Order: sequence, then C-alpha cells, then structure tokens
Amino acid sequence: MWIDTHCHLEKAQQARELPGLLERMQEAGVHRCVTIGTSPKDWDLYFRLAKRYAGLVDWTVGLHPGEAGEEWEDAVQAISTFFTVDPLPVALGEIGLDYFHLPKYPDEAAEVKQRQQVAFARQLELAYQLDCPVVIHSRNAVPDCIRLIDDSGVDWNKVVFHCFTEGPEALRPILERGGRASFTGILTYKNSYAEAIREALREQGPGRLMLETDCPYLTPEPLRGQTNEPAHMVHTAGKAAELLGMQETELAEQTTANARAFYRLK
Repeated sequence: MWIDTHCHLEKAQQARELPGLLERMQEAGVHRCVTIGTSPKDWDLYFRLAKRYAGLVDWTVGLHPGEAGEEWEDAVQAISTFFTVDPLPVALGEIGLDYFHLPKYPDEAAEVKQRQQVAFARQLELAYQLDCPVVIHSRNAVPDCIRLIDDSGVDWNKVVFHCFTEGPEALRPILERGGRASFTGILTYKNSYAEAIREALREQGPGRLMLETDCPYLTPEPLRGQTNEPAHMVHTAGKAAELLGMQETELAEQTTANARAFYRLK
C-alpha cells in the first residue's frame, strides 16, 4: 500500500473524473493521496475534497512561486485562515523558488526572483509560527531555497523538496540539515537527466524517502504520454525499489511510514 505524497486533483475534479481516479488509485494499491495547493484558485476546492474524501484525500495550502504575482501579499495573508478549519491542511506548500520559468530580459527576471524570494520568506515565517510541515518547489534554485529556509528557523525535519530534479551534490546539504527529497516518475525516464536524479535517490536511501506523482504531470514509463494520476505511482515505486535493491512490499511499508510521520496523518 502506497501514499501519493504530492498530486494536483483540480483538473480531474473539473472534468468530473475524480471518483474514477480515486477508485483506480485504490485498486492499484495507492490508499491515500495529498493534493497540493498552489494558489487561492484551488485552496477552497482542496479543502472540500479533503472533507468529502476523509482518510483518502489530504490537502495543503500554499502559494506556488509561479503564482506570486503583483497581489501575492493578499494571497499569503489569507493562508493562515485555512489553518483554523477541519480538516486542517497537512502542510504549508507548495512554496519556494522557480528560476526555470523567468522572463528573458535580465531586469524583469531579477524583479520576479526578488518577488518570489520575499513571498517565500513570508510563507516560511508563517510555517515557523504554525510549526507545520513545508513542501518546497525548487527549480534551478536549491542554494537560495536552502539559504531562506536556514534564515527562517523552520525545522528542517519538517521540510521536503518535492519532485527533486537535481543530482546528489545538490541533495547532500538538504540531507545534512535533516530535510528530505520526494521523487516522481522522472526516475523511470530513459535519459541522462534522469540518471542524476536516480543517483540522488540512492544518495538519500529509504529512511526519509517519499514518492509522488505530481499528477497530472510527469507520467512514468511505460505510460508516458498519458495523463498522470495517483494509480500510476506504482511504476515509480517499482523503479525506486529496484534502484534501492528492496522488495516493493518493504519499500511500501517504509515510504508509507515516512509519509504518515512527515504529514502527521491520522
């Protein structure tokens, strides 16, 4: 039995495909998923889904760096109100920095990076106050993410870098601080880029490992080209078990325990 620790269910719900998706998820042996907030556009929806599908769907709330526009302060200010509802978000996220999608003009790029950093720091401050887990989005920005987390005082044991897309060298300072990485279907891809990520998985080992789909994106082999969903995580899990030299049942037990402890799941 697996837990998909990071997915996005908004599109499935809008297409009225969510009941079927959740049924396939359970049939595949994925007994729980965490749907991740990215902006005010999905926070209310994910709260309702977590309430309707209690024990099957958990949720988070956070402002994705790609959503940190001119009015980011209003959005961040609203986050704390969601930590007073039932069911509570299981983490604050996904938050962080994305230097991959930046304007091509240097002045504009610098302005966007600065805005992302301020929005990220503000949300880390809130996570510190709430003493809650934090889900990090980082694209080409690991050093700055580490610096801002260090500055925030957030407990590194409560930090996961989701969809880790760097090599072992970038992961080591995260692990040394007590943080962890979560891995997606990229583990199954047949290219040199994926090999560095597979090396990072081996570097981390199973002790703090979490697995995710990041669906509807990053569909694993052999289903690449299809829309991703939580049921497909079994292919990523199988690859992870192979890379770590573990039985799938053993890895399922370990990663489920890791996810339950990290998100404080009942």
